[in-house]
Amino acid sequence: MNITESTSNHENLELKSTTELLNSINSEDITVAYKVQKIIPSIQAFIDECYKRMKKGGRLFYIGAGTSGRLGILDASECPPTFGVDSGLVVGLIAGGDIAIRKAVEFAEDDINGARKDLKKFNLSKIDTVIGIAASGYTPYVIGGLKHANKIGLLTGSITCNPNNPIEKEAKFPMTVIVGPEFLTGSTRMKSGTAQKLILNMISTSLMIKMGKVKGNKMIDMQLSNNKLLERGIKMIQESTDATQEEAKDLLDKYSSVREVLKNYRSKK
Repeated sequence: MNITESTSNHENLELKSTTELLNSINSEDITVAYKVQKIIPSIQAFIDECYKRMKKGGRLFYIGAGTSGRLGILDASECPPTFGVDSGLVVGLIAGGDIAIRKAVEFAEDDINGARKDLKKFNLSKIDTVIGIAASGYTPYVIGGLKHANKIGLLTGSITCNPNNPIEKEAKFPMTVIVGPEFLTGSTRMKSGTAQKLILNMISTSLMIKMGKVKGNKMIDMQLSNNKLLERGIKMIQESTDATQEEAKDLLDKYSSVREVLKNYRSKK
């Protein structure tokens, strides 16, 4: 059953006012978090297995096409600045290569060998993990990638939005969130994409916390790559110590890391 392609619950969209359109879209979006909540046990089971591998040095790969691929790349690209990890720890791969991030590459998602070829470039080991992301659950690029990952003994997971789909059946740890028909029939960048983004946030954030990249509720390993983040770092130091704003700034200049400041800080009082 391909629910993601089923007819919208809303009719005559072109006749609706802007307010009606916005309220209708929002009424659908509100349901997404509750649908994700229903599959938290599946997400938890995957995270716990992935963590076992990552703490041994394993990497996490996202594979997908179109919106799903872009969401994986977005989540992966935000891990280094947020948590101070190497850019090779969480990797996003999209059917059609980097050009497909901005422009659709025709039929790239239909290449069942595409993800296998893309993954092979990374010298995979058995402590690595691959998540296949596809709203429909039928994308050949993702199916082929998961088959390859399973064949060489990797941990595999999936994030899909249709029940009993081929990708779900290929993954060792399927995460299937049934969000129902899209507001705009078949436009899976909407509710399905939102659900995928929520789950990816949960996976990467939980893994990084478990990997020790957070203290309390602070991103103490974040990259200090602009003034906003420098100011955030100074505030973190002030909240965690008795340092003044000026002292916190000087300490951050000296150690270039909130973690290192907190490790080396000695109160003058």
